[in-house]
Amino acid sequence: MEFSSKLLENAVYEMSQLPGIGKRTALRLVLHLLKQPKEQSVRLSNAIQVLRSDIKFCTSCHNISDVALCEICGNNKRDKSLVCVVEDIRDVMAIENTGQYRGLYHVLGGKISPMEGIGPQDLTIGSLVEKAKNGEIKELIFALSSTMEGDTTNFYIYKQLEGMNIKTSTIARGIAVGDELEYADEITLGRSIMNRIPFENSIKAL
Repeated sequence: MEFSSKLLENAVYEMSQLPGIGKRTALRLVLHLLKQPKEQSVRLSNAIQVLRSDIKFCTSCHNISDVALCEICGNNKRDKSLVCVVEDIRDVMAIENTGQYRGLYHVLGGKISPMEGIGPQDLTIGSLVEKAKNGEIKELIFALSSTMEGDTTNFYIYKQLEGMNIKTSTIARGIAVGDELEYADEITLGRSIMNRIPFENSIKAL
């Protein structure tokens, strides 16, 4: 792709680094920004800069937050003995949108995947186990995607909790095997949370 401007080429290159954005789409987006009032581009740039400099991760659940303790963890109306284990922020948003869940979350930051070089030490499993040891959790809901990596991660955490008096459950398989949680419709996801099954049963089904 030939560019008449090095500035344009650099902007297109940076935009194309975003997931799902090829160079043609990046070019279309950059040209769109050039057609808009300059103030709009400045607001976008400022929003990204502030996001990168000021964003925090909740000290309890590792969710993205504006403050040290996220709004969900700081809400006294939530059931703090019930924790839903998810892969990332998008899954928290998906479950919250169902309006069916009133417990807390624990964001792992990914799934165990030896093929990608991601091990348990690369996730927030350690802090989850510490919370379990402190007796803060009565039930842990595994809500990772129904993939081999998700099942492996669920099982690893389950084994770490052996000997603790904690109920473990997993979302019902209304979510198709291989599907990512964030793409499930709200009704199906809500029912899967409410109709969760003991994790031991899901192991037998594998």
